[in-house]
Formats: sequence, C-alpha cells, structure tokens
Amino acid sequence: MHRIFLIGFMGSGKTSTGKRLATELSMQHIDLDAFIEARYCKSVQKIFSEDGENYFRNIEQKILLEVSEYEDIIISTGGGTPCFFDNMHLMNRKGFTVFLDSSVETLAARLQTAKVQRPLLQNKTEKELAIYIASLLEQRRPFYDIAQLTITANNKNFEHIQTIKNAYLDFLHKLKQ
Repeated sequence: MHRIFLIGFMGSGKTSTGKRLATELSMQHIDLDAFIEARYCKSVQKIFSEDGENYFRNIEQKILLEVSEYEDIIISTGGGTPCFFDNMHLMNRKGFTVFLDSSVETLAARLQTAKVQRPLLQNKTEKELAIYIASLLEQRRPFYDIAQLTITANNKNFEHIQTIKNAYLDFLHKLKQ
C-alpha cells in the first residue's frame, strides 16, 4: 500500500508538496484535477460551468477510484475531494492521508495571487473571498480531520516534507507488523 493522499483546502500547497515529496520518496505524483483535465480534455473550470458540480464530483470519484489502485504514488486531491461520497474513507483504506492545514489568511493570500482560476472563487472581492474560505473550510474540516496526519502548511519553506516522510515511513513499518 504505497500511496499517499494529500488533502486540504484549495491553495494549501497539495500539488507543490506532492511534487517535492515524490522526489524525496522516489515515487510518482498525480494531481487529481490535472489528471481529470487530461482525461476529459477540459479544464475543471469548464466542466463546472458546462456540466455542474455534481457531474464533476462523479468524475472526480471515478478517477480517484482508479488512481487509488496505483502503487508508489502520491496523489494531490482537489480541495473538495474528501467531502463527497465515501472518498475520505476510501483514501484512508487505500493509503496514508495527510491534511495540509492552512489558515484562512494564508489561503486567501495564496488564492488571490494564484495563476489558476478556481471555479468556486470567481468574482469575489478580497473580503468576500476570506468569508467564503472561512465558511467552506468550516464545512470541510470534519472530512479533513479524518486524515491520518495533519500538518500546518502556512509557509512555503516545505519544512513539513520531512515530517510527512517520517510519518509515512512509520505508517509503512506498522503495516508490516
């Protein structure tokens, strides 16, 4: 069971952490949203706008089921992935889950300067964005809190990589016992 699932709110650093962690552990990395975009030849934003969130969440679950069978893989999920269907329990059964926990202020700052437009954040002022993040984070936290490891990820120095790596190796060691 050589899988790590990185979960957390959009902008928490799942993809950048996943890439660095994959290098550290000599594993492959998949960004779930990028995988979906490549498979469906559409951006997540376009899927949301053309087909709706329910359609996207069904695709997301289907792809999550597929990639959760891959070995030696780190999967950076979408921010909402753990909150739908039985996705969080699936990830806990199939591998090691890590919640990258960031403050509302950190998330708002990162998302305001993000290169990628997020469908759920469009047309929001700075204040509306912070309120929206706080509200959605509160709704999602019960799902995120089911992760096997929670890491505070408010800065970009990636100190948390070593902590995740050590916790994952401990997890594998316990599986062998």
